[in-house]
Amino acid sequence: MFIKVLKSKIHRAIVTQADLNYIGSITIDEDLMDAVDIIENEKVHVVNINNGERLETYAIKGPKGSGVICMNGPAARKAQRGDVVIIISYGILDKEEAKTFKPKIIFPDDNNKI
Repeated sequence: MFIKVLKSKIHRAIVTQADLNYIGSITIDEDLMDAVDIIENEKVHVVNINNGERLETYAIKGPKGSGVICMNGPAARKAQRGDVVIIISYGILDKEEAKTFKPKIIFPDDNNKI
């Protein structure tokens, strides 16, 4: 049996931009993506602590060290600059492997630095 488990979490990042006129997705500072093993185009859930919105999209690399968290396209309607979000990705593992798997979780500061 396979189950879906938490793989990666960026806990309480600050949205720095919202770009309604972009095709879609969320742009994330590459340093943050690397720290939690999220790759470009990977599906992520974004949970907005400020308004309770939850959405699924895919990750796009932002410039390293920029601290960028940009909601793109329709997602820009779900979060605005200054909102606090949790970015989550999941993996599918064999049940036995899942019992010992340790997700990568980071807690960025107010400038989205680790």
